[in-house]
Amino acid sequence: MSDLKDWQSSVGGFVPRPRLEEYSVKYADYARFRRQDGILEVALHTSGASVTADGAWFATHNAWAQLWLEVGNDPDNEVLILTGTGEEWFRTAAATTQEQNDEIQRAQAQLPLDHAYEHAYYDGSKLLENLIFAVDIPTIAAINGPSAAHTEIALLCDITLAADTATIIDPHFSVGVVPGDGQQLTLQELIGAKRAAYYLYTGQPIDAATALQLGLVNEVLPPAELLKRAWELAELIASKPRTTRRLTHAVAQRPWKRRLVDDLGFGFAHEMFGIGVLPKPQ
Repeated sequence: MSDLKDWQSSVGGFVPRPRLEEYSVKYADYARFRRQDGILEVALHTSGASVTADGAWFATHNAWAQLWLEVGNDPDNEVLILTGTGEEWFRTAAATTQEQNDEIQRAQAQLPLDHAYEHAYYDGSKLLENLIFAVDIPTIAAINGPSAAHTEIALLCDITLAADTATIIDPHFSVGVVPGDGQQLTLQELIGAKRAAYYLYTGQPIDAATALQLGLVNEVLPPAELLKRAWELAELIASKPRTTRRLTHAVAQRPWKRRLVDDLGFGFAHEMFGIGVLPKPQ
C-alpha cells in the first residue's frame, strides 16, 4: 500500500485513514493487536483475560462495533485474524446464565429509553453489520475455547477455526429471552432451520467435533496449534494479489450480507420487545 499512500500524499486532499498505532491504543481495553506483513491479529479480551459478559457489556458492544470500522478502513490491513484471549472465547462472570441475564437487564433498566436503543439495539446491530459491511479484507476466526454466547462473530468470518475445547451455544431461550441478536441467523444459515430450531430451544452447547461435522467450523485443532494454523492460512491468502483477495472476500461474504439485511433487524426487534415485557429483576 505504500505506493498508493505516497501517491495520495503527493496529490493531497485525501482524508487520513485510521492508523494501527492510534486505534490499538484507543481500543486497548477491548483488544490486543499484532500485525506482520499486512496480517492483523486482533485478540479480544476483558481486563487481559477472556471476554466477560457483565453489566459493562454494552460498552464492549459499542467498542467492537467501532473497531471493525477502523480495522476495515486501515489500508495497511490485508487479512484479519480474529481470536479471543485465555482459555475461553466468551465467558460470564455470573454463576449461572440466568444471573448474567439478570445483571444485564438491571443495567439496561437503569438507562433512559433512548439509551436502551443506543446501547442495545443500535450497538448490538452494528456489532455484526460493521464486521460484514465495513471489513473488506479476508477474515479468519480462531475460536480459542468454550463460549457462553456470541460465537456468531466468529461464524461470520470467511474461515472459522476452533480449538478442540471450543463450544458454540445460543443461551437466550434458556433464560426466557428471544434468540434474535445474531447467533440464531448464523445457525439457520449454516446448519438449516430444523437443526437451528433444536439448538435455539434447548440451549444445548455444540462441541467442536460436532461443529465440524455440521459445517459450522472448517478445522478443529489443539488450542496450542490454533493461532499457528490461522497464520498459515492468512499467509497463504496474503500471497495472492491484493485485488483478488479483496474481491474473493466480497464473494464469500455475499450470503452473509443478504442474511443480515433480511433477518438481523427482524430478530433484534423481537428480542428487544421480548426483553421489554419481561418482569424486571429485583
